[in-house]
Amino acid sequence: MTAETPPNPPNHRVRSLSIGQMTFGSFMLVLAVIVVTGAASVIAIRHIDQTFAELQRLQSVGDLAQDIDRRINELRLAARDFVTEPGTQSTQIAEATTALSDVLKSTRLELAPEQQDMIDGVTERLSTYRSGIERISVLINRRADLITGLPPLRDRLDAAIAGNTDAAVTAELFQFQNRISAGLLARNPSAAEVAAQGIRAMTIADPGLRQAANNYAEAVIAIAIRERQIAEIDKEVLGAEGRLIQRVTELLREVSTRRGHVLARDFARTLAEARWQSIVLGTMGVLIGLFAAAFVVRRTVRPLAQIAAAIRSVAGGEKNVPIPAADVDNEIGDIARAAEVFRQTLVDADAAREAAVRALAEQRQAEESYRKLFESSVDGIYVTTPGGELLDANPALARMMGYATPQELIAGINDVADSVYVHKSARAEYQRLMQRDGMVREFEYQVRARDGTILWLSDSASAVRNDAGEVARYEGVVRDITDQKRAEDAIAEGRRLLQQVIDTVPAVINVKDRDLQYVLMNRYMAGIFGIEPQDAIGRTTGELMSRYGAAKTDEHDKRVLTAGRELGFYEEEYKDSAGNMRQWLVNKLPLLDADGEIENIVTVALDIGERKRGEQEMRKARDAAEAALRNLRETQNSLIEAEKLAALGRLVAGVAHEVNNPVGISLTVASALERKTANFTAEVGRGELRRSSLNEYLETSRDASSQLVANLNRAAELIQSFKQVAADRNYSDKRVFDLGDLTEQVVMSLRPGLRKHNLTLNVECQPNLSMNSYPGPYGQVLTNLFLNAVAHAFPDGRAGTVEIHVRESGKDNVEVLFSDNGIGMSMDVRRRAFDPFFTTRRDQGGTGLGLHIVYSIVTTRLGGRLDLDSEPGGGTRIQIILPRIAPVELAAE
Repeated sequence: MTAETPPNPPNHRVRSLSIGQMTFGSFMLVLAVIVVTGAASVIAIRHIDQTFAELQRLQSVGDLAQDIDRRINELRLAARDFVTEPGTQSTQIAEATTALSDVLKSTRLELAPEQQDMIDGVTERLSTYRSGIERISVLINRRADLITGLPPLRDRLDAAIAGNTDAAVTAELFQFQNRISAGLLARNPSAAEVAAQGIRAMTIADPGLRQAANNYAEAVIAIAIRERQIAEIDKEVLGAEGRLIQRVTELLREVSTRRGHVLARDFARTLAEARWQSIVLGTMGVLIGLFAAAFVVRRTVRPLAQIAAAIRSVAGGEKNVPIPAADVDNEIGDIARAAEVFRQTLVDADAAREAAVRALAEQRQAEESYRKLFESSVDGIYVTTPGGELLDANPALARMMGYATPQELIAGINDVADSVYVHKSARAEYQRLMQRDGMVREFEYQVRARDGTILWLSDSASAVRNDAGEVARYEGVVRDITDQKRAEDAIAEGRRLLQQVIDTVPAVINVKDRDLQYVLMNRYMAGIFGIEPQDAIGRTTGELMSRYGAAKTDEHDKRVLTAGRELGFYEEEYKDSAGNMRQWLVNKLPLLDADGEIENIVTVALDIGERKRGEQEMRKARDAAEAALRNLRETQNSLIEAEKLAALGRLVAGVAHEVNNPVGISLTVASALERKTANFTAEVGRGELRRSSLNEYLETSRDASSQLVANLNRAAELIQSFKQVAADRNYSDKRVFDLGDLTEQVVMSLRPGLRKHNLTLNVECQPNLSMNSYPGPYGQVLTNLFLNAVAHAFPDGRAGTVEIHVRESGKDNVEVLFSDNGIGMSMDVRRRAFDPFFTTRRDQGGTGLGLHIVYSIVTTRLGGRLDLDSEPGGGTRIQIILPRIAPVELAAE
């Protein structure tokens, strides 16, 4: 029976990517992810390096500022000693000045431009300081000369006094001399100068004594003047300049601290972004790589495995097994179609052999059938001698070799070993197998076609022996497997490219089989183990790590085999071949075969040691920054409270002065009335009382009573007003009050300070302005604005006017307009007026918190807003808009 052959597959083909295109596309996709990840990592690391270097530079700036402080203190101590004991400290001042100059020069080279300006300011102040020392040195030398010349003058005065006959003048002169001596010994030149002025003012008749007394007094006065000049330079130059130098260093530290806070936050944010960026990009790279690998496996390995299985079935005798993927238009499709041709050939060959058996009786018919089969076979069929002579060939072999007919092929080839085989060694191996086994099966070798093209052939042949048992000829069938070889080469090239790609990744990548033995490892991981990648194939992790005394289990790989899914990223640490403990971020996931079973386990691990160390450094920097921030806030709160207490103290002093006037008048009137009453009682007791005395006493009592009542009422009003203002400031809850009355009460507490400062305070309040807000903070705002105007708007005691206008602003708001006609503000001062610690009177004790407290109370506590308008010489105008009902949200603060 003849075997039935399946019908020919349809001629249409499905378009598909070639193996080379799929491999190259996968490689480019993975390479793009690697390039993006590497670029992002380089950018992040570069930014982190710059930020860390800046933090280190700021830390060195703090150390340099501390060194400058120490040098300044040494210089100030040496200057102080020089002023008090000039003979022994001049060399110390020179050494301290030189050391501070050297420190400033070395410090300036390591600072930013704005910080260099601060150091230049310190250098200028140091120059002024040095000139002050030189001026004091000149004055000290002059004082020493005067002191040296003082004893002779005193001796001449004593001699002149001894010759004087006026005892009163002599006694007075001795008294003044004792005062001068006491003042000089007590280092009180002012007292000595006063005594010397007394000598000069005396009336002395003796000309000699007059001249000696004047000379002595002039010398004492000159010494006192030098002492006063030294003290003034010490106070105005050395003290002030020293404080300014120290303040510059404090500002340098503050600038460095603020910059450190910004850099620390930037450093923390960059680390967080780099961490998540590495995780996201790394995960994407792994997923894309796995997708590309799965795609290539699905499109190449699986179809090839199916084709190989079908070919094995065909070779095993199952001729009707269909060859899969024959309709795919790529190299795999070519292999499938070639296999289909081979299967069809085998089917045809079987049919031909059966036909030959059935037609043994009909030899001619059999030979004809064989000839037809021989000529119509799609595989090449040949007959050659052991010596290489081609005896016969079918048309398929002729076409395969590039000839039109078998006759041209036979005529064109004299010796297949020389004319056909590319490598003569392959022909020798072919003959050896034939001699040994009498046959070859799928023997592969390369041949050269007529046009020079190199082909790969798969040869299956048998040796035919003669009656003597010698090999007479070789009969065989050859298949063109060039396309198959190209596909295999492409797969091998893909594996090689894949190995090169994973070798360039700076992360651990490996693949294990179900026995947990390595089948693939990149060079980065091989460097961790201290071994070549090819030497690790077939070995387990325990075997590789036990070579250098490290230990690591396969527990996570076993979990993947048990769960059948990836583990997700987890952290792990173990020692490398150099003995260093390494931290890793690891993920493991399974690779499934065609049946859905786990075939391999892929492991990807990223070295996170640097990130761990960076996180630790970041935590330290964050803790330090938080501690500094807490200290800064505590200091700011303390300064704000101190400023509030100082304002209250000035207010109390003014009110005390104002209350003292009516109380003093009342005390005077009461004392006078007491004396009048005593005199009146004495007259009554003597019986000398007259009507005029009684009327005078009654009139005096009425006047005194009126004055007492008026002045005591005035004092009571002041005290009641002050009590209300103080109570409002201490009472922080909301209450309903009349804004005009409250403003008048606050202004009444401020008026005592007007006379001393030559100022006029005008207040205009719209009546019946009811508010539900905080009276205490409102009074604090008016007080701070008034005290700020007194301190800054009217310098040098110049006269001026301060005006306060309170009126309604819409239905729900009120407007408080505070203005003065003082010197005004420049644009830079106006822009920074509400900043904390900004002041133009820092050298006079200003803290820079007055207007900042005003801004904070108005915008937060009272829920309003304020606007500042000022220009040089045009006064200052501050407009405050307040809601008549304080916001509920702010009331809870």
